[in-house]
Amino acid sequence: MGRKIGNESSIWKRIWQNRSLYVLLVPSLIILFCFTYIPMYGIVIAFKDFAPALGIMDSPWAGLKYFQQFFNAYTFKSTISNTILLSLYSMVVTFPLPIILALLCNQMRAKRFKKFFQVSTYLPHFISTVVMCGMILLFLSPTSGIIPKLMSYLGIQMPNLMGLPGAFRHVYVWTEVWQHCGWDSIMYIAALSAVDPSLYEAATVDGANQWQKMLKIDIPMLLPTATVLLILRAGSIMSVGFEKVYLLQNSMNLVTSEIISTYVYKMGMISSQYSLSAAIGVFNNVINFILLMIVNSVANKLSDTSLI
Repeated sequence: MGRKIGNESSIWKRIWQNRSLYVLLVPSLIILFCFTYIPMYGIVIAFKDFAPALGIMDSPWAGLKYFQQFFNAYTFKSTISNTILLSLYSMVVTFPLPIILALLCNQMRAKRFKKFFQVSTYLPHFISTVVMCGMILLFLSPTSGIIPKLMSYLGIQMPNLMGLPGAFRHVYVWTEVWQHCGWDSIMYIAALSAVDPSLYEAATVDGANQWQKMLKIDIPMLLPTATVLLILRAGSIMSVGFEKVYLLQNSMNLVTSEIISTYVYKMGMISSQYSLSAAIGVFNNVINFILLMIVNSVANKLSDTSLI
């Protein structure tokens, strides 16, 4: 009991000693509370027959009506499967590639080429989603696109990729690689920069080659960072980015491009079914939270690395 009281007093003592730093946190905490936690009361819309004229609290209760409506909808299986397949495909491709890119960049010895390589891979990240989608549509246009034109000179007739349901996921994921792979590698490059140079010197003395140094030194250093990022990615499996999917979506590829976020937008903003869209959002967030806790628990048991 005495030890517990002593620990509490030491914690408050450290907080008081660093009070100026905690004061700097106050504006951020206020903004976080106002824009993240206060709006959470709107979740009750999912359990009500919400009418804007009545407001949230005065709208009649509907219970689980809208959850059942979503589960029984003919679009339920397709939107769930499209979301999961697109998210898993994106994770399988875009998660390891930044690690590989960081390892390759760490092995470069020519400083000028290394800087040019890093900058050239970072730049696409700063292109807005709207502009990026416009570029994709221009590049892949079957009549005037740059890529189909170049392929036609080689005697290859390219199909309309944006009109093929089976091609949508490939276009989405590999353009994500082009745009964000370089930027995502920054965190891994930062982790590699913290490696003690004496480890490489000792490995050289022991006769290790570059591949062995990468395998025995670089990759173990990246594992904690990669584990945390993997946990965060797993917690957003059901939350594929809305903007890019919606901008690349059309009536021809709708079979594979209709995901939860675009379906929620159409139900809520276009069809004005606010309670249904809120119910789908709640369902989506609950599944993400469960997946996050499962992956976090597994990672903690396997590698002693976790978020909490």
